[in-house]
Amino acid sequence: MRIPFSSKLLRSVLLIPLMAIWLMPVAEAAVSGLPNLAPLAKRLKPTVVNISTQQKNPEKKVMKRMPHGGFEGTPFEDLFKHFFDRMPDRGESFKSKSLGSGVIVDSSGYILTNHHVVEKATSIQVRLADETEYEAEVVGQDKKTDLALIRIKADQKLPVAKLGNSATAEVGSWVMAIGNPFGLEATVTAGIISAKGRVIGAGPYDDFIQTDAAINPGNSGGPLFNLDGEVIGINTAIFSRGGGSVGVGFAIPINLAKDVMAQLKQNGRVERGWLGVRIQSVTQELAEALGMNKRRGALVAEVVEKSPAEKADMRTGDVILTFDGEPVDKMNDLPALVARTAVGKKVPVVVLRQGKTKKLYVRIDKLVDRSETVVAHGKSDNKAESTDLIKEKLGMRVMTLTAENRARFKADEKQKGVVVTNLTRGSVALQAGIKRGDLITQFNRHQIAAADDLERALEKAGKGSMALVYLLRDGEPLFVPVRIGE
Repeated sequence: MRIPFSSKLLRSVLLIPLMAIWLMPVAEAAVSGLPNLAPLAKRLKPTVVNISTQQKNPEKKVMKRMPHGGFEGTPFEDLFKHFFDRMPDRGESFKSKSLGSGVIVDSSGYILTNHHVVEKATSIQVRLADETEYEAEVVGQDKKTDLALIRIKADQKLPVAKLGNSATAEVGSWVMAIGNPFGLEATVTAGIISAKGRVIGAGPYDDFIQTDAAINPGNSGGPLFNLDGEVIGINTAIFSRGGGSVGVGFAIPINLAKDVMAQLKQNGRVERGWLGVRIQSVTQELAEALGMNKRRGALVAEVVEKSPAEKADMRTGDVILTFDGEPVDKMNDLPALVARTAVGKKVPVVVLRQGKTKKLYVRIDKLVDRSETVVAHGKSDNKAESTDLIKEKLGMRVMTLTAENRARFKADEKQKGVVVTNLTRGSVALQAGIKRGDLITQFNRHQIAAADDLERALEKAGKGSMALVYLLRDGEPLFVPVRIGE
């Protein structure tokens, strides 16, 4: 017997309320699983402050006040320059304001914030949650980690935020940011930890916590809390084309901030350890060329002369696996480990050297700013000296480094090698990332002083094997893995 369509419809309609009743506990469970941040936000808001600064800008040229920044480089430049030059020169500087956030870390008035919030400030004003305002002074700041410690002289003891442990914070856990985005005070946003250990090119100690909690201009220097009400990060940066939040914000791990803050409070500056090496990441291709079963560690691209590393017999091509007992899983682990090591301390360093592990003992020195020597570029009309084998196996041409072209390739008087002068389209060398002007000094750990040396090293390398090329690019050392052509 066929059931009429109207009966089917009636039956479906009757089932909808029943399904809704059945799904209600599921929905309630989902809602109840979300954290209620209201009590936490109410308790933590008083520990967060608004920071505004004034900065005295140098005088700006009249041309810079022209529409769109002037007409430099256009046919209208002289015309407008003549017009604006006849205008009276104001000659005055003006003050600009910047806004940021901070977190109270000591009841006597110490506040942790970002270096870029208070950098070059002529005056700093701090407003508490109760709208009381104070003048603040800079205790110390550290540009490398973008952290600063300031202090106000309050009339009473201030509420203090508890500092947590960023190492135990897990990806996916809930976090809450409190700050002053766009000057809107005590704004609370929430999200999760999206990732840890992010490297965004901000500096040598990149190790950021990534979060999707809304972070906007003005949040800089404010705290990132966990659900226990502990600070696990200091908000510092966002990825955004328009300047607003797109769900990709970054915070400095509080464990790093605590180390920096302690030194700023005691000395007003940060003293770091120095090893004296240039390092690069171990890619999968480099790991294969180095005979490693997996990618890990930091590859030593250069050992600085008279450095602690050189004195400990560390060598170019070593892969640093552990430092003072701590594993170096990736390149960016090493700078932070070295930086926080006490000056004068002797630490064990395990390296991989030509397939074998070796333990070295390094006495860490003090990191100081070291200026680089800039060598002027010159021209050279030397002809390429590549052999057919080099062109066939690598797809490139080279010439021997000479006294005439040393300055051009930023090579010192003792440096030897061959310079890449041409690359064939689609060649293995080009695909590996080798560029014109690269100075090759080693090939599979064989020293290269001329094209003949490179040819002999190529003959020893097996077809299809991964070779390790050591070169200088604009004076900077670099290892490049190259798959030898058939």
